[in-house]
Amino acid sequence: MFGIVRPCTHRLTDGLKTEWMAHLCGLCLALRADHGQFARVVTNYDGLIVSVLTEAQTGVTEASRRTAGPCALRAMRTAPVARGEGARLAAAVSLVLASAKVRDHVADRDGLLARRPVAVAARRVARSWDRAGARTGRALGFDTAVLVDAVDRQTGIEALAGPGTSLLAVTEPTETATAAAFAHTAVLAGRPGNAAPLAEAGRLFGRLAHLLDAVEDQAADAETGAWNPLTATGTSREEARRLADDALHGIRLALKDAEFADGKLAHVLLAHELRTSVDRAFGTTSCSHGAPGAGQGPVPGNPYANGGAGPHNPYGAGGNPYGGGAGGPMGPGGLPPQFGGGAPQAPKPRGFLAGCAMFTWLFCTCQICCAKKYEGPWSRKKREGCCYDCDCGDGGCSGCDCGGCDCCCCPCDGC
Repeated sequence: MFGIVRPCTHRLTDGLKTEWMAHLCGLCLALRADHGQFARVVTNYDGLIVSVLTEAQTGVTEASRRTAGPCALRAMRTAPVARGEGARLAAAVSLVLASAKVRDHVADRDGLLARRPVAVAARRVARSWDRAGARTGRALGFDTAVLVDAVDRQTGIEALAGPGTSLLAVTEPTETATAAAFAHTAVLAGRPGNAAPLAEAGRLFGRLAHLLDAVEDQAADAETGAWNPLTATGTSREEARRLADDALHGIRLALKDAEFADGKLAHVLLAHELRTSVDRAFGTTSCSHGAPGAGQGPVPGNPYANGGAGPHNPYGAGGNPYGGGAGGPMGPGGLPPQFGGGAPQAPKPRGFLAGCAMFTWLFCTCQICCAKKYEGPWSRKKREGCCYDCDCGDGGCSGCDCGGCDCCCCPCDGC
């Protein structure tokens, strides 16, 4: 399951967990109902946010739920799932963006897609997803051409980007696509006044999605020679973190300007869980505004904090004589390079079709949810199952009844 907002279900109250699963299953079943079984491979955590936002504005109604049959991912239990226009819009958006992803892999000749017969088959799948997504979009009054145009412009922007290019110029197509999808939830919900704030939230969400993907892939991209926005534009991780924190703040402000019938789940996903996603990508546990302990260097007065790289920390990244640090004679594994202590080689990412096959296996065997460690289907990075051995004491919004960011359990925006 891919996406930047990957909430651990142990951090959600029972009610919010049920609602989140209802939207996840609703997206999956909407894809199957409108586009066939194979389309379910594009189910993703971020796509369901479109469904969540739609229902947050209308409220849960009897017509917006149905009882789904037993499923292996629910331990063969029935469950209430979301249905209606929000789930269908989420399915259309997921299909079109997945189609663009396929075309991008074909253009890059990744893995099996370097072989002509496989590439031809992948293009056919992509075209069918484009048509299916456009068909559903038209039925909902949403023109998916804005998504296709954004994806097409992305290639040209990346080709022209270089040192000194603004990172925001590179993220603009993604911002435009997500802004359009978020804004249309207001149309479906009959709340036109929400279109502007939700478009702003969507724009910043798209920026975050692009930024976090670039941050997480930068090291692997450097090894494989793949294009990466941060490397290409010469943007530092500190600047990327500043942009990410500003986007988080902007999303919270935009959500406050929107009117919701029941915005609890949307608030938890787009405020608390999105911040967790940023911290996970940057390897921190708090925001970086004025906090040197949040990925911006050692804490003053504590040379051993945060793995500080200062001259007074013999165990930090800059001077570890016992292995693991860049300044020591040993490699990252604590061994001399000639004995395998050199930098580990990242596994080569899988191609699109091979990744789809692996995703299907992981999805159907519940490893994505329950495994201690599993290998990402496309990136092959080590990941932890979202519900395995969860640490639930992170101060999130799981234990409160808040409807916004002015509650005791909500981290302040100006931290």
